[in-house]
Amino acid sequence: MDDLRQRLVDFAAARRWEPFHTPKNLAAALSVEAGELLEIFQWLTPEQAAAVMSEPERAHRVRDEVADVLAYLVQFCTVVGVDPLEALAAKIERNELRFPVPDGPVVAAPDKAGVNQDAGEQPV
Repeated sequence: MDDLRQRLVDFAAARRWEPFHTPKNLAAALSVEAGELLEIFQWLTPEQAAAVMSEPERAHRVRDEVADVLAYLVQFCTVVGVDPLEALAAKIERNELRFPVPDGPVVAAPDKAGVNQDAGEQPV
């Protein structure tokens, strides 16, 4: 991860982009790229969405957009001084406390709309 972070820093520096890599701009770019990832799945049924990676052209687009989202997230974290892996580990720990494993039977599968009526609030 550190090597990729440094490559992104060097890439931006070589092009003199640092003045534009503010937290606001990077957060906005991250949002745009996440929207482009979502666009690939817009209007697909759950079955079609599950099969996206079996279609070479769409799979390529998904990989490209995932890379763009990750690149902007890493650049954002660099600028604001957040270690993304530490932040994720801490968030998982908080979610494990906030959402303990339920006792009892297995939760029902999602309905046709993709909503699990028994799942309650989902972690963010």
